Amino acid sequence: MDIPRIFNVSESAHRIHNPFTAEKLATLGAALRLEPETRVLDLGSGSGEMLCTWARDYRISGTGIDMSRLFTEQATLRAEELGVADRVAFIHGDAAGYVADEKVGVAACLGATWIGGGVVGTIELLAASLHPGGIVLIGEPYWRQLPPTEAVAEGCLAGSIADFLVLPGLLASFGKLDYDVLEMVLADQDSWDRYEAAKWLTMRRWLDANPDDAFAPDVRAQLTSEPERYATYTREYLGWGVFALMAR
Repeated sequence: MDIPRIFNVSESAHRIHNPFTAEKLATLGAALRLEPETRVLDLGSGSGEMLCTWARDYRISGTGIDMSRLFTEQATLRAEELGVADRVAFIHGDAAGYVADEKVGVAACLGATWIGGGVVGTIELLAASLHPGGIVLIGEPYWRQLPPTEAVAEGCLAGSIADFLVLPGLLASFGKLDYDVLEMVLADQDSWDRYEAAKWLTMRRWLDANPDDAFAPDVRAQLTSEPERYATYTREYLGWGVFALMAR
């Protein structure tokens, strides 16, 4: 079980696998007013930066689940580095359908709502692990501006314009699910740059170190096309944010 190899290559140097900076992750933690000993579940936890830094800064405890063996190993190492290995644990596994044995105060899925078949299903999945009054965290793209054509949407790596909503529509959709929006922290173009552009140096260094690898042509194609694609499409049209929700 693992994610497609291109992500393990291009994001191998990332600590945060979405368009958030460390500062935005810290802003999110502060905005939630986390109490010590709050239990947090993170489905699609990547390299564990959220759980590890929140365990250090707010004394939370938690569990992360991720399909990438590499990222899970990096998360475990990060917990040891920050001295929180006794507070957080990381499991290499499929987060789809995962429900915590013990109810948690915060259940999160930042940028991997495919695990529940979309936002609605993922919120339902996360809610199954929450105690009453707990907080759901959803990280999800939205359109900064509607793409003028379906081709532009595809250039943003969306299947179609209908895949995402504009921000007001996304916020309204949570209300229709009978959830209150408690907080939001949004990516900006700079944090998008840090997420996307950081891949390019990683891929180039991987190519220099692995010129004869059978996967090298795929990495080369990605490195060649991604800067222009990103600057033309994603950077201009696609937003991303984390939204804190509580059932009414």
